[in-house]
Amino acid sequence: MGHLISIGDLSDDDLRFIIARGAEFATGTSAPAVLDGRIVGIYFAKTSTRTRTSFSAGALRLGARIVTYGPGDLQTNTGETLEDTGAVLALMLDALVARTVADPAELRAWTGQDRMRVINAMTADEHPTQALADLTTLQLHFGHIENLRILYIGEGNNTAAALALALARFPGVHLELRTPPGYALAPAIMAEAKTQGRQHAATVTERHEMTDLPAPVDVIYTTRWQTTGSTKKDPNWREVFAPFQVSSDLWLGQPKAVFMHDLPAHRGEEVTAEVLDGPASIAFGQAGNKMYSAMAVLDWCLNGRH
Repeated sequence: MGHLISIGDLSDDDLRFIIARGAEFATGTSAPAVLDGRIVGIYFAKTSTRTRTSFSAGALRLGARIVTYGPGDLQTNTGETLEDTGAVLALMLDALVARTVADPAELRAWTGQDRMRVINAMTADEHPTQALADLTTLQLHFGHIENLRILYIGEGNNTAAALALALARFPGVHLELRTPPGYALAPAIMAEAKTQGRQHAATVTERHEMTDLPAPVDVIYTTRWQTTGSTKKDPNWREVFAPFQVSSDLWLGQPKAVFMHDLPAHRGEEVTAEVLDGPASIAFGQAGNKMYSAMAVLDWCLNGRH
């Protein structure tokens, strides 16, 4: 049992347990009500459709009850310290799922107690529960994660960070990121992903142009160009991003590749409607799997591996 602030908080066994557990929930082979009698807090300081709904619905499906908070509901807005807020919530909640404004240090401040588990539902630097849902989707679709070849196209944002940290821990995986110039993965994240890759016989690479793309690949993945809560310093950023649009041309020569997107999507920007709504897309099934993955995260945080 533990907190989940970063993919780095998970051991290899924990990571594999959560993915396998999510797949079990998705296929209906696991018993419900494993959180009967538990209380889960749902706190979102930023907008959310999939993540908030997945944890709320997932907790309810597992027998828990939920308490929800909006961005203006906690007394941190009136000066109460994060530590005091966390100490009080821990007297009443078994787990807190939180999407903060930016800094993961806020979530870390809430882990300074041993009663309530804290789950990162997205911070500026990393979106760990998105990666867990993505890997659950890969497991369900392919039957394995090892040896998959994945092409990520777009900004090196929090989704890309979590995806790189997670995929680097599966043998034979090759993740190639194509990020616009000036919008690369954070150097510390890339360094850690490469370290994990060396330890697990996986490779993570990054380039900043759309020439000489790898082929064949199993998955082509993108995210929207305007990530929740982020802004672009360059007023001409759309010109920089334009060559990184995912269109049907990318499937020439590799018709078996599937398309993934963390959603929400902006058709005509990061991806064409032809791709997002086409036969290669598993993006909406991927979104549905967020609930099963959320159930697995809650189960692991509150019950441990079993």
